[in-house]
Amino acid sequence: MSRGVADIAPARLALLNQGTVASATLTEGLAIDFAQLLAAAVPAIGPARLERMRALEAAGITKRMALAAQLLLEANVDLAQLQTHASDTVRGWACFAIADQPGLTLPQQLAALRSLADDGHFGVREWAWLALRPRLAAHLLEAIALLAPWTADPSERLRRFACEALRPRGVWCAHIARLKAEPQLGLPLLQSLRADPAVYVQDSVANWLNDAAKSQPDWVRSLCTQWLQDSPVAATARICKRAQRSIS
Repeated sequence: MSRGVADIAPARLALLNQGTVASATLTEGLAIDFAQLLAAAVPAIGPARLERMRALEAAGITKRMALAAQLLLEANVDLAQLQTHASDTVRGWACFAIADQPGLTLPQQLAALRSLADDGHFGVREWAWLALRPRLAAHLLEAIALLAPWTADPSERLRRFACEALRPRGVWCAHIARLKAEPQLGLPLLQSLRADPAVYVQDSVANWLNDAAKSQPDWVRSLCTQWLQDSPVAATARICKRAQRSIS
């Protein structure tokens, strides 16, 4: 297992840049040369667009993901083909392209992203919610209503997406000020996940509440007390313990 970019074998890095294998770790994903991968995945992308990607090679990965999506949309690339590409990074580009595709309503974007939110690769699942989060946050109440049915989906990945996408603070993303001030708005998503059997989902719910506790600790404490009374099961106890880890 690679510990750092320098530890990745050249042959392995070449395969990642060619898009013939998926990254096994975050480190591998960060090491990929986006311009090389873009040229391999979309040969018709053109030298000018590749140069724009090279010019941003020192920028953060999220900015490069967004640029890749912009270039794909400019080139009218078939996003459906990219959604099944062997490279998780390319599938991540598709997430950002769907999120930026003009003319799509939020329900249409969620429908288009559904398979990517349920992707077998951990990285693609993260890119799916990160890509759409700004649009979800901008239409917060609509987003909560649209995502609420996802919390009952048989797929733990989709249940987790519904929670993770609207964390008040989150990781690698802008905070959602309204949810920091009014975390109760998230209850249509959280309430049905309070005893979720999947640890993957439990951790997301706990992290959502831990985010909220940094600005509304009394609300989180009160909610957890209520949950433990109404749902005295191991899953709820685990969520509530982790949710209150930052409350002194």
